[in-house]
Amino acid sequence: MPDTDQSGFSAAEKAAIKERAAEVKAPKKRMTKAEKQEQARKDLEAKIDSFEGTDKELAQRLHELITATAPQLEPKLWYGMPAYALDGKVLCFIQDAKKFEARYLTFGFNDVAMLDEGTLWPTSFAITGLNDQQAAMLAALVAKAVGN
Repeated sequence: MPDTDQSGFSAAEKAAIKERAAEVKAPKKRMTKAEKQEQARKDLEAKIDSFEGTDKELAQRLHELITATAPQLEPKLWYGMPAYALDGKVLCFIQDAKKFEARYLTFGFNDVAMLDEGTLWPTSFAITGLNDQQAAMLAALVAKAVGN
């Protein structure tokens, strides 16, 4: 578990908060909606490119899977991590292992995802590898999450 200081936040959590503040303050006033979306996509792809080793490979594969399955999702950074929004609200996200000193990359869904299934359903996955069957399962969840 990462060390925390008196504020109760780890260094990684503080960095994520600062990254989110920078995302909100980013100067995009004079850009068209299409230009903003293109810049957000480039920022997301640059973030994935900054990941290391297996996390980079997994995140690239997840990015391809998400954009192919749900092209209506808008790529963006969210707390400094790759995320995909529907109608301006983050639906799913990717966290690399290094950022939060985890053993695995995390792929998760937020509450706007339409995954409800009875009284119990998955909202995040720890990923250290991704075979074709697992990729198909995640693609099906992304499709369900957006209401397809």
